[in-house]
Amino acid sequence: MKVTFLGAARTVSGSCYILEHEGTRFAVDCGMHQGNREIESRNENVKAYDAKHIDFILITHAHIDHSGLLPAMVGRGYTNPVYCTAATRDLLEIMLLDSAHIQEMEAEWANQKSKRKGGRLVLPLYTIGDAERTVPLLASVEYGKAFEPAPGIRVTYHDAGHILGSAFIEIEYEQDGKATKIVFSGDLGRPEQLIVNAPSELDCADYLFMESTYGNRDHKDAENSLNELAEAIDYCYKNNGKVVIPAFAVERSQQLIYSLFLLRKQGKLPDDMPVYLDSPLAIRATEVFRRHPEFFDQETTEYLQNGENPLDLPNLHFTESREQSQEINARQEPAIIISASGMANAGRIKHHLRHNLWRPNCCVVFVGWQGVGTPGRKIVNGAKKIRIFGEDIAIKARVLTIGGFSGHAGQSEMIEWLEGMRGKPVKIVLVHGEAEVQKAFAELLTREFGFEVHIPEYMEELGLEPGKELAPMVDMAVARPRVDWDFLLHDSDKLFEELKVRIKSIQDRAWVDQVEARDRLLDLNRSLSELISEL
Repeated sequence: MKVTFLGAARTVSGSCYILEHEGTRFAVDCGMHQGNREIESRNENVKAYDAKHIDFILITHAHIDHSGLLPAMVGRGYTNPVYCTAATRDLLEIMLLDSAHIQEMEAEWANQKSKRKGGRLVLPLYTIGDAERTVPLLASVEYGKAFEPAPGIRVTYHDAGHILGSAFIEIEYEQDGKATKIVFSGDLGRPEQLIVNAPSELDCADYLFMESTYGNRDHKDAENSLNELAEAIDYCYKNNGKVVIPAFAVERSQQLIYSLFLLRKQGKLPDDMPVYLDSPLAIRATEVFRRHPEFFDQETTEYLQNGENPLDLPNLHFTESREQSQEINARQEPAIIISASGMANAGRIKHHLRHNLWRPNCCVVFVGWQGVGTPGRKIVNGAKKIRIFGEDIAIKARVLTIGGFSGHAGQSEMIEWLEGMRGKPVKIVLVHGEAEVQKAFAELLTREFGFEVHIPEYMEELGLEPGKELAPMVDMAVARPRVDWDFLLHDSDKLFEELKVRIKSIQDRAWVDQVEARDRLLDLNRSLSELISEL
């Protein structure tokens, strides 16, 4: 079996692994790359996927970083089945169409700029038509029921406990007369996560492709996370401010509604404080959640049986239109705003941050992982201001990061999931994690379990052969983000001319005292640091 890593190799996005065995070529996941400029440029490398020669695709769950390039494959000739659970299928139907709309809009904006400069026409990564042709290819499978998508390859989906319908996937086949099992963890959830069940147990595997997003740390527990959210709500309610929560449309938004439901039962959510779910995609996703109670955990099921719906609140408002969204900030009242995107790099959340980041009576609450180079990452890392829609916005609001809402297992939770394989000769390939985190997690797995661990790099080809060791871990110097040379070559002259002008303007203003000049230069230095982090 040969595996090619087309994504999620030392990064937390773009999950896609092409597997080839005895004439069969298939993919596990087909995700979009998200993050800085260099990482997102990989979305243009769709030729490497060779879509026409993929026999089938296995999707672990609906998040765009695991599924978002499916329409691009269809647009380039893919016509075979895409296997997933029923809940994943329904979520993908709305998410892929939404993503295609974004691709077309971004291409349109880029072409408006290009026309003014006399540049080339920009084509969208894929179109709404590509997404519409993808939906009929989605084939539903059930947890725990094995099937053969190709002769000699047996596949079983198990509950990963990450989002509604998420799965880890077992792939069994024979190689050199030996039965072999590969397991792809997908995104592994947490035992006490709201709405969905805890991850199913894994008893054995010859090769485990393991996510490692939080491989170097644990999350806060659910009770502390709820208390932190309650404190933010109380602060903004008393100070007539807004709680702004960037949240992924699928799973995190629904989890937050559930959390507010629990706070209301505890008397910690004021009855007259409105809650806005300001994301058309999150609204449609919430309806999909409501249609699939068979995927809910026991606690959620019991609430429903008692006539309570954790995905509903008396003061919950769905804002579909742009006008409804704009009215939220026009109202001078305390409110809770849940809006996409979760990394604050697109969508309506940018407008809410523009209106509220500079207000000391407001709170911005991050409840998920923030990609390298994204606005969310900069805010979490302590930036004093951030540029939104061409305007520098001062960050005066309270900024909180509540890790307990994460849908990814923390280090201890992943270790607990692996306990059943202690002492067994499993080989682990770490994916879906940042390089430094993976290095720390790999050392822990080797020390605690004696597992052989490999950390692949982007576009690496890895042979899985019985009795053969995996390639050693690559040096960290290779693993660190690459410099965006195209950006430097095309924009460096303009960049440095601008910096020279700004420095000279400071030097030429004789009335500026030395302290103020020093502060301005420090601000400039911070701006440069932020720019470098994007590169």
